[in-house]
This record gives sequence, C-alpha cells and structure tokens, in this order.
Amino acid sequence: MIKTLFSITLSLFIVMDAFGNIPLFLSLLHGIPKKRQIQIVIRELIIALFIIILFNYIGVWLLSFLNITQPIVQIGGGTVLFLLSLKMLFPAEKTKQKEDLKKITEPFIVPLAIPLVAGPAVLATVMLYSPQIPDIIMIGAIIISWGASLLVLLISAHLSGWLKERGLIAIERLMGFILVLIAIQMFLSGFKTFMRL
Repeated sequence: MIKTLFSITLSLFIVMDAFGNIPLFLSLLHGIPKKRQIQIVIRELIIALFIIILFNYIGVWLLSFLNITQPIVQIGGGTVLFLLSLKMLFPAEKTKQKEDLKKITEPFIVPLAIPLVAGPAVLATVMLYSPQIPDIIMIGAIIISWGASLLVLLISAHLSGWLKERGLIAIERLMGFILVLIAIQMFLSGFKTFMRL
C-alpha cells in the first residue's frame, strides 16, 4: 500500500513538472509584488487541485460513456506522457511559449492552473490510475504530489537563484528521463492487455 502510494505520488509529481514550470511561473509573475505572487500561486494550484480531483471521479464515468477501454487509456496515457517527457528532455522548445505567456498581465486559471499544473498528461494519468487504485490511496497521492508542487513553486524564486538556469534544466531533464521510462511501461502494459482481449 505504501509502495503504491509512493509510486503514484512520484509519477504525478513528475508529470506536474513543478521544476520545469519554475521559469514560466517566474516569467508570468514578473513585476507583481512578492506577497501577491504567493497569493496567485496558491489560488491557481487550488484550482488545479480541484480539477485533478474532479477528473479522478468523473474520469471512469467519462471513459465508460465514450466506450473507451482501460488498455486504450494506458496506451493513450503512455503516448501523452512520452510526448511530454520529450519536451522535458529538450526544454529549449519552451522559449516561444515563455514569450507568448509574457503578454498576459495577471494570470487566472489559464495558463497557470491549466495547462501548466493540471495539464493533459496529469489528467490522463489520474484517469488511468483511478479505476485500479482505491480512492484513499489515489486522493492521498494527488494531495501529496500537489503539495510538493505547491512548495516547489512557492519557493521558486529562491530555487531559481540557488540552482540557476543550468540546475533547473538538469533537474527537469532527469525527471523527463524518469517520465520516459514510466510512459514506456504504461504503453507496453496497455498494449500487452489489449493483445489478450
């Protein structure tokens, strides 16, 4: 049970990509007073948490309504995670995104809550795990990974100063590599189950 909780928590934390989001958060909140920055980060992550938990409960119903089987979710989720992990491994692609986000004054829901925290990969991961994992473990994993992401983003200004840009890129690439392995495992598990049907 503890091993499952730890495994899902780690997967969700990596997919939320808190370290990779630090430059984008700093860019979006640049020029806003520190106190207000903290309020915005907390507000946006609470919205993201609500959306993630909502998908944890409606995900299974939604899949059932659309007649999508579990192996397909695993294959699709693995593919989405793999594509996300490639972006984490090659963060130079974020330059244009960062420039586009600078045009926004004070962000609300988009893009901080969605898609930077509660993005497609996170929602796909939650929808993938929720039918297989007991509610108490799933909600616990969501809250712990969300709390860790919140902590990282709240101290992002300090982390950015300590780690510098190279340090942040190194952490993001390490997490991207771990996510590649999780994505491939998810894809192969889904494919293996699909072949048995």
